[in-house]
This record gives sequence, C-alpha cells and structure tokens, in this order.
Amino acid sequence: MKDDQSFNAIDGLLPAEMAEKAESVGMNKATMSFTKTFVLAILAGAFIALGAVFMTTVTAGSTWPYGITKLIGGISFSLGLILVIVGGAELFTGNNLIIMAWASKKINTIQLLRNWVIVYFGNLAGAISMVFLMFFAGQYFFQDGIIGKNILAIANAKCNLGFSQAIALGILCNVLVCLAVWLCFSVRSTSGKILSIIFPITAFVAAGFEHSIANMYFIPMGLALKQFSGPAFWSLIGQSTTEFDTLTWYNFFINNLIPVTIGNIIGGSVLVGLVYWFVFLRSGKE
Repeated sequence: MKDDQSFNAIDGLLPAEMAEKAESVGMNKATMSFTKTFVLAILAGAFIALGAVFMTTVTAGSTWPYGITKLIGGISFSLGLILVIVGGAELFTGNNLIIMAWASKKINTIQLLRNWVIVYFGNLAGAISMVFLMFFAGQYFFQDGIIGKNILAIANAKCNLGFSQAIALGILCNVLVCLAVWLCFSVRSTSGKILSIIFPITAFVAAGFEHSIANMYFIPMGLALKQFSGPAFWSLIGQSTTEFDTLTWYNFFINNLIPVTIGNIIGGSVLVGLVYWFVFLRSGKE
C-alpha cells in the first residue's frame, strides 16, 4: 500500500484525469474574486515581460545561425511561463482553457468572459509596468545599445504583419502555450512542470509565432525607445527614427494585438480546450 502511494505521488496523471483537473481549475479561476484575479494577472503580465527581457538580452547581437539564435531566445523566454505556472499567476492565453469548464456547463458565459477580460487587462497593466521600469533602468543602452537595437527590430517586425497572418501566427502560438499548460496538469513536481513548459514555449518562439501578452511588452518597449530614448541612443546605434516609420501605436493594435489576440483565443480555446473537452469530458461520449 505504501509503495502504491509513493508511485502515485510521482506518476503523472493520464489525459482523462488531466481533463477533469483542467475543468476543476477552470471553475476555480472563473469564480475567483476581482481583486485576486486582477493582481495575479498583473503579475503574469510582468512575468511574461521578464521572459521577453531575458530573450531580447541573450539574442542581442547574435552571430549564430538564425535557427540557433531563435532556439536560445525560445529557451530564455520560457522563463515567463515558468514564473506564471510555478509562481502562481493568471495569464490570459493559458486561461483560454477555462472554456473546458464552460463547455461542461460548470460555469456560464458571463463568468468565462469576465475572467478573460479582467486577466487580459491585468496582463496589459503588468506588461506596461515593466516597459516603464525597463525604460528608466536604461538597460537598452548596455553594450553600445545593442539590446535596444534588438528591441526595436523585434517590435518593428511585429508591426509589419498582415492581419490574417497575425491571426494565423496567434493560433499556432497559443496551441503550443495551452499544450504547455495542459502538460502541466499531468505532473506533480516543480521540475516536471518546468520541463513541460520549456519545449512547447521554445518551439513557438523559435518558429516566430505571436503571443498577445508578450507583445504587450515587446512593441510598447520599442515604441518607448522610438519616442523617448533621445539623440544619444540613436547616435550610439547608428540609426534614426525614420527607419521605424511603421512602428506606431496604430500598427501595434491593428496589425498585431487585435489579430494576435483573436488567433490566441482560437488556438487555445478551440484547438486545444474544446478538442480535449470533446474527447474526454462531453456527456454521452463513446
């Protein structure tokens, strides 16, 4: 009996059990108080931004081949979701899995949308807070401005996506993010959760997919550098603001945040959440 308990303590849950756990977690998230939800969402936005800071730092000025540089960036960006899952926070993209509880009629549509709205804007507040902190920290000046140059390049590229392209990249991204969260439902240990997160998150970053909450840091940080960094920074990196004419608040919302958010919802809620609900939780299943 004791041996069986020891085995169960380390053995992962099976997919059907993972689905039941996801449903239960979704119910708890959807009924959490506004204050607790919003504060935890702010933390998640800041955590994802920290992953973005790590990524932009380690990939700045890389002379490695494209794929290797993206691999390193993906591994470092995994920090964000590790902090969210292990540290405990509310992330909009991961919370798309709450739809499993909704599909089982354990929560209603208002509760589902309430959570998504609170968490989305809490994530935005956390990400923008990190933009302010990182700007005034002046880290973008380090190593002759190479980090700032990397931030500008990333932000500018994200503002030049087509609307349908951004939706598709958002779908692909949140399939992997929600699969990372889904895998975490299987494991009981912190190390297991970290390993479950690293590969899917590294894959989406390396492949160039789009994450709405990460972009709440990447693009506003680029905009802050474009608008407020001053002549000394531009002289240091040998560029000018005219090279970033498409890096605007309009393009941030229209070319990126809105379509990427739509894509993230489709990828996480429909292609992961509802598919696993259909297989394991729907009533009358064969």
